Amino acid sequence: MSSMRDRLPAELVTERLVLATPTLTHVPEMAVLANNRAIYEVLARLPHPYGESDGQFFVEHIARGPEEFAWSILHENRFIGVVGLNILPDALPELGYWLGKPHWGQGFATEASTAVVAAARQAGYPALRSRALLSNHGSRGVLRKLGFIETGEAIDQAGTLEGRTLMTMRLDFVR
Repeated sequence: MSSMRDRLPAELVTERLVLATPTLTHVPEMAVLANNRAIYEVLARLPHPYGESDGQFFVEHIARGPEEFAWSILHENRFIGVVGLNILPDALPELGYWLGKPHWGQGFATEASTAVVAAARQAGYPALRSRALLSNHGSRGVLRKLGFIETGEAIDQAGTLEGRTLMTMRLDFVR
């Protein structure tokens, strides 16, 4: 019997985007877009500065590793960001995403995340969780558009956001 993770598709297609398995061809643009302090300051697990070696490590060891299932977000065949699920034992999968700053405010995060939420539901997950900095109103808005509800505030315990206040969120799938 396959696991829910095994039922997640390698590729998802939306009206404007293709969500594809991250590859080394995405690394040059990934490094340019991710090497932005504004992105680093709102993500728990992104190094800064971010170089091509970081992108290569992400593609080769993290993107489809045992605890992640990530997709490159492609718009008009160009890499613009990443969306994925952090899948840990004994926890609901956590939806996360980032977009290069030139692509903010165009609905791409909502569109890509909507596809991932649908894929997670189809794979059989009962719910998803997510979190965003209390001050990250844009990301919290995206999550609310997807149907996530705010469940409370928490202090991040590790990573680049350690000690900062987050809003935890959850999306339950009605069966």
